[in-house]
Amino acid sequence: MTLSSTSSRTFDQLCNHFQETTLLHSANSLLEWDERTKLPTSGGPYRAEQITYLAGLIHQRETDLQVGAWLEELEGEFTDQDASGDKWVVMRELRRQYDKKTRLPQKLVEGLTRASVLGQQAWVEARKNDDFAILQPLLDDILKFKREQAECLGYEDVAYDALLDEFEPGEKTANVTRVLENLREELVPLVAAIQDSGKTPSLEILNREYCVEEQRKFGESVAAHIGFDFSRGRLDVTDHPFCSSMGPHDCRITTRYDAHYYPTAFFGILHEAGHGMYDQGLRADWYGLPPGSYVSLGIHESQSRMWENLVGRSYAFWQHFFPAAQAAFPTVLQTITLDDFYFAINDVRPSLIRVEADEATYNLHIIVRFELEQALIAGNLSVADLPDAWDDKYQQCLGIRPANRADGVLQDIHWSAALIGYFPTYSLGNLYASQLFDKAEEDLGNLNAQFLQGEFQPLLRWLRKNVHSTGQRYPAADLVHRITGTEIHHGPLMKHLRDKLEPLYGL
Repeated sequence: MTLSSTSSRTFDQLCNHFQETTLLHSANSLLEWDERTKLPTSGGPYRAEQITYLAGLIHQRETDLQVGAWLEELEGEFTDQDASGDKWVVMRELRRQYDKKTRLPQKLVEGLTRASVLGQQAWVEARKNDDFAILQPLLDDILKFKREQAECLGYEDVAYDALLDEFEPGEKTANVTRVLENLREELVPLVAAIQDSGKTPSLEILNREYCVEEQRKFGESVAAHIGFDFSRGRLDVTDHPFCSSMGPHDCRITTRYDAHYYPTAFFGILHEAGHGMYDQGLRADWYGLPPGSYVSLGIHESQSRMWENLVGRSYAFWQHFFPAAQAAFPTVLQTITLDDFYFAINDVRPSLIRVEADEATYNLHIIVRFELEQALIAGNLSVADLPDAWDDKYQQCLGIRPANRADGVLQDIHWSAALIGYFPTYSLGNLYASQLFDKAEEDLGNLNAQFLQGEFQPLLRWLRKNVHSTGQRYPAADLVHRITGTEIHHGPLMKHLRDKLEPLYGL
């Protein structure tokens, strides 16, 4: 569309304002990255004040009355015909964000920010000492803030909807519940059949001593080969892996190493590289504005889970990379066959740790968290009772019970970081990933044949075109429907799991 000269100037002012605000977001992201990778322990409290101060400045800019005036001036210039154009996407999304953020008092924003930073610091200490009491008072504070946040934002059905919308705009608790229940109905019998098959891989292969430095070098080389650009990113170590973007050409990914369990770091690197390649594929010319921003965490997770599992745990992937892995770890893998290694990395059994869970049981871990955090927000579960409720849920859903808090309620950083409403996006990501992968194969031909030859760029280019470059043009569910022609459903994920696992377990 073409704006009048006056409106064009107003539009430029609006965009400049938010791109300048993004400079503050970037500085904040850098402080958070440093906190979780490099910060001395004693620097924690002051870092909380730094991040809280920036959060206050950002909130002031995002809710400035001038932003509302610019939006009102411009909205009359657009018609329905402009609905998918970049400028209209800017207007639509900035209006949606402005209306939400102006409902949040600055005191609440700053209080929640401070509590989440201190909460993450307390989580590290609590997990290290296997002591939930260290985190409990801060988590109580965080939940009070999150309930207040939900009330300020407003909701139609349940308070959890308002928090879910922060990560998956437009999604509803009832719909996610329905989708996950349908998935669970087919997952549980599959896992049970695998458990009853009498076949198990040798996991001793993965528990040998893998040199950490060689893990780093091999992981980096594979991440670069599949498409993560290290001239625009880097890999570091943290307690709980994450990906963070500091700018259009500065994407940080992290992992954690275990010298005696190989999958922890390697698949963590693939997962975060998937996030990073999405960030690196966003349109740099629109950085800080909706056309250059990711659409939802469910779509973000679809990218990480696709590269971690649909690509990285495929037989063809390891047909290509296993010789290099044997060269990197000669004393460990030289006498191991590809088939035995492949079976080991696709082992299915109920386990305690979500980030190390197999593809088949992973979503059961998410269901546990999804149900618990709904109960916390609704006030049906207290923080004091959370550890035992966690253990009970694991017994109910996976048939196992944590022996300690570190492997139970303290294993994830999310709640201590106030990321309540985040967990369902992992399962949405798994579902979206399978649907997108199937469509990519339909368009590109046999992807496994390409992986066998070390060709990963065709898939990445397809994702760049269909997912990354669209920014926030379409809501997540609409985007996937436009690409695949279907609504979100569990069929493609279950087909993928059956096609892989039934031959391995003789089902």
